Amino acid sequence: MKKIFLAGALATALLVTVQSCKGQNTIVVNREVETEKGKMLLGHQTLDQFSKEPYSEWYTKEYNEYFIDKKAVEELKKENLNSFNILVFVGTWCSDSHREFPRLIRILDELKYPHSRLTIIAVNRKKESPTGDEGIHNVHKVPTIIVSKYGKETGRIIESTQSGYLERDLLEIIKKHDPSIKDILK
Repeated sequence: MKKIFLAGALATALLVTVQSCKGQNTIVVNREVETEKGKMLLGHQTLDQFSKEPYSEWYTKEYNEYFIDKKAVEELKKENLNSFNILVFVGTWCSDSHREFPRLIRILDELKYPHSRLTIIAVNRKKESPTGDEGIHNVHKVPTIIVSKYGKETGRIIESTQSGYLERDLLEIIKKHDPSIKDILK
């Protein structure tokens, strides 16, 4: 009888633990908040949020006006950027994010990059998100674009590009991951 009671108590405790863990894993997507300075996105986002006002004002303009380095994009296709995961931290209030994020998406669209491999997290002016992902990934500035493969970070772009072209910087990150890639940028 004692064994049955202990087994029942253990099963109940396990069920309660599983249920409470499930609640912690709930992520609100496409959260928008109102601040003293206007609206901002906060937390995990889908791309369609950026086609809505007021974000579309800067997003659409930069997306459409960015001239892609075709040579670098072709090399990214050959080297299969699509096999990497990309995590982007943006601030919808930040001018660097207004510039770099739409450019990134334009490049990814050109590559037919699967959106299922892209995670977008919007942060507030303190560079915080509701899930604390910025702390896990050591993010202090936005935008921060983190490229990873097999769960391991291969590189990141912080605030702005080193080369002047986001696609070239992405290629450099992949090159670090696979040193056999020839240097097309020299």
